[in-house]
Amino acid sequence: MTDAIVIRPARREDAAALPLLEQHAGALFRTLPDLAWIADDAVMTAESHGAAIAEETCWVAAPRESHRESPVGFLTARVAIEDGGGPDAGRKVLHVWQMAVAPDRQGKGLGRRLLDCAARQAAARGIASLTLTTFRDVAWNAPFYARAGFDLLDPAALTPRLRAILAAEAAHGLPAPRRCAMRRVLPQILPGALPRTGVGDGRALS
Repeated sequence: MTDAIVIRPARREDAAALPLLEQHAGALFRTLPDLAWIADDAVMTAESHGAAIAEETCWVAAPRESHRESPVGFLTARVAIEDGGGPDAGRKVLHVWQMAVAPDRQGKGLGRRLLDCAARQAAARGIASLTLTTFRDVAWNAPFYARAGFDLLDPAALTPRLRAILAAEAAHGLPAPRRCAMRRVLPQILPGALPRTGVGDGRALS
């Protein structure tokens, strides 16, 4: 039941379950022969998730009533200062490093809810935008993020930080021509308008 799933801040004890969840979610890449190897690629470590949890920039989709069941989705991000030029120059941004949803929960809106929760909490902290890198031509990547309010960044508009991330991905083996960076501008919310550790809307990711 999707209405039994809530979006909440991740807890320290959640970190250990997130790498396996990412691995299971990544199995979807097996449907794309030229990218099938990604399904067996390394995933974000529990330690990396833990660092984001300590920074309050990791959220999970989890059963409403249970404190024992593992999350069925997550979004892990980190705060950065945007370097170079552009509208966010010198301002804090929240970069989404990974988002994943269990295969049996995909296509039910949890991804959008995770993104919207991260956006609300980031805006309440005075963060200017969300950024991420993704595949421009994979249906559940750039097209999905575009529907969630992200704009595709022209190569000329990339900041040094985003260029460095894309370069590191290419060095790892991701096909550079198919990768892109995206940005979702956040509304400016008055301090205190939202709690720092606010929970999602309580209704039941692609």
